Amino acid sequence: MRWEDFRTSENVEDRRGEGGGGFGLPGGGAGGLGIGAIVILCIIGWVTGINPAILIGGAEMVNRQRAPQEQRADGQRPDGQRRTGAPTDQTGRFAAAILGNTEDVWKEVLPNQTGRQYTPTTMVLYQGGTRSACGAARAAMGPFYCPLDKKVYLDTTFFKEMEQKFRVKGDFAYAYVIAHEVGHHVQDVLGILGKVQKRQQQVDERTANQLSVRVELMADCLAGVWAKNSDDRFNALEQGDIEEAMAAANAIGDDRLQKQSQGYVVPDSFTHGSSAQRMRWFQTGFRSGQTQSCDTFRAAQL
Repeated sequence: MRWEDFRTSENVEDRRGEGGGGFGLPGGGAGGLGIGAIVILCIIGWVTGINPAILIGGAEMVNRQRAPQEQRADGQRPDGQRRTGAPTDQTGRFAAAILGNTEDVWKEVLPNQTGRQYTPTTMVLYQGGTRSACGAARAAMGPFYCPLDKKVYLDTTFFKEMEQKFRVKGDFAYAYVIAHEVGHHVQDVLGILGKVQKRQQQVDERTANQLSVRVELMADCLAGVWAKNSDDRFNALEQGDIEEAMAAANAIGDDRLQKQSQGYVVPDSFTHGSSAQRMRWFQTGFRSGQTQSCDTFRAAQL
């Protein structure tokens, strides 16, 4: 992916310690703390009404050490200053560039396709743990979107864990993860998340899980819409990029995670969708480039 040509977003809060590591991009460093078992925990309890531990879908959670001394629980550096704006390290520049590209795409696509103006989200980069308006943000949760403060939270060691644990790597695989979370922000802008949360409070756990799956698959589809429009406008994609996204989607399906962690699959407990569903809905968005194609709530078959 030609991300180096993207505009870097200034809507970034860098809460990492002084040392923060890279995740193996060409020319980037490696290191930093590992995180727990990987799932994309995209909307925590505020939307699902389910304990975040359940959202892991049975995947193993590993206790990790907190970030180095430089990182405080309140997300501030030891001198009390919080860094904002585009970071200068390789990992931070990549995340800010992908975020900037989602801003450039959605500010054109959303009004044209839905009549709604796009208001950008802020991305919080951290390591180990920080705070969000939705509660504590910890590395084991994976990246997530908090509707209460309109921010995407990303522990920057997540991508290294993708490579080490699931053998998924590549800049577009990582970009897909960010675009998925931004997709939740798009859902928030469209008023979808609030409606889902209200409905989930009125139904049983099984039905609430099904609603969560539809929310997550829609975010996968919106990531595909972003990728298509980004490529059309910026010639962003390179050979093999879509395959990288498919490998990532396949690796984090609920069925695959449950099979790996507990040896069997419980479809009624799915909260993000199966590997096949996640791949299919990303492809749906990518092929059409249309937000309207992502209406998982009206789809007869997921």
